[in-house]
Amino acid sequence: MTYRKIFTQKTLIASLALSILSGQAYAKVTAEQAAQLGNNLTPLGAEKAANQDGSIPSWTGGVTKAPAGYSKGDHHPIPFQAQSPLFTIDINNYQAYQANLTEGQISLLKTYPQTFKMPVYKTYRTASVPDSVYQATIKNATSAELVDDGNAVSNAILGIPFPIPANGLEVIWNHILRYRGEQMARWGGQAAPTSSGDYTVIGFDEEIIFKYAQPDVTAQQLTEDNILNYFKQQVTSPARLKGTALLVHETLNQIKQPRQAWTYNTGQRRVRKAPNIAYDAPGTASDGLRTTDDFDMFNGSPSYYDWTLKGKKEIYIPYNAYKLHAEGVDYADILHTGHLNPEMTRFEKHRVWVVEAQLKSDKRHIYKKRVFYIDEDSWQIALVDAYDSRDQLYRVNMMHAINYYEVPTLWTTMDVYHDLNSRRYLALGLDNNEKMYDFGVQLKESDFTPQALRRSGLR
Repeated sequence: MTYRKIFTQKTLIASLALSILSGQAYAKVTAEQAAQLGNNLTPLGAEKAANQDGSIPSWTGGVTKAPAGYSKGDHHPIPFQAQSPLFTIDINNYQAYQANLTEGQISLLKTYPQTFKMPVYKTYRTASVPDSVYQATIKNATSAELVDDGNAVSNAILGIPFPIPANGLEVIWNHILRYRGEQMARWGGQAAPTSSGDYTVIGFDEEIIFKYAQPDVTAQQLTEDNILNYFKQQVTSPARLKGTALLVHETLNQIKQPRQAWTYNTGQRRVRKAPNIAYDAPGTASDGLRTTDDFDMFNGSPSYYDWTLKGKKEIYIPYNAYKLHAEGVDYADILHTGHLNPEMTRFEKHRVWVVEAQLKSDKRHIYKKRVFYIDEDSWQIALVDAYDSRDQLYRVNMMHAINYYEVPTLWTTMDVYHDLNSRRYLALGLDNNEKMYDFGVQLKESDFTPQALRRSGLR
């Protein structure tokens, strides 16, 4: 597999080449390097220019306003004119496009040769965030640092900490700390179709405070309080699981203090500490099809892996998935046996950072190796290939993203985890028949205590 040069700017090559090769240096960029942000680089650090053949256009600011007819609270309509696919990749023609596919995508084509397809559309670089996030990112570029062997970030707030990354850890922290609003409430569900296509939708209500993104927080407060965000999840269906709840205090430095988690069990009517909500513990009601640190494609402490920045590639990734997000779509039209209905998906060619995570010799995890493909415009992980202890491809994970233009932010509408061994998958983010996410909800930190968790479980 070949990769493009990580940095095309000559000023970066000389100063960062050694750190890229070693993957261990945590040096800040200079003011001269940071001056590229907003010029030949976007304010978040992507290459602003189009690619050589124009199949990836130049970035012109992304989506900055909602389309006509949209009202806050609506499901999000496509912000550009609807089109037909340019072409569709399938088992018969994938070799012609292999340079722009991941090993996981090729494995899905081979695992489901009759049904799995990738409709490829014109590329739209829709990613955008508020101007305050751009400005914070530019400031972070010359101040942010990895500390405690890369297990935490200091001297950064609100924006991307490392818009001109020097190693794999910095790229992963950019994903972890990317902007998704200040706080939000969302409603939806997940389903794990069996090999025969049967499924039960597990409903969730979730609330999140993104502490890192609060307008009044300081870098010193983040370090001292060591809280990255607050997360609360309650199961709403089916009846046998209704009321089960999870509370997480996500710490910034999980070596200094591991994430704090509690669960509420409706049968026992008690809140219990949950010390194992981390790493490869199974995700909530996931039928064992994703790990805890698979959530959001990767979350939590990076301490179990050695991270290597491999470079950049042009890859067909899920993007602008407004059809998957559309209001009123029957879930049976989305959830097909083995994978999502290809007619509901959309792939576009985008530049991605490629980061390889290799499990440390003294750690245990069901994934020995993970390869992450991170969208350069948003720092979201778009694809993950996960390998087992035999170095065999085990799971293929995909984040289908849209721009929530009332914020704005590019974020997931559906995360899909494909297990190649069981030939099953988990689709998380079924929201077509739910009210839309609320990024303006007013939440308090007092809503995220074990006592508040018990009260919400009793209602």
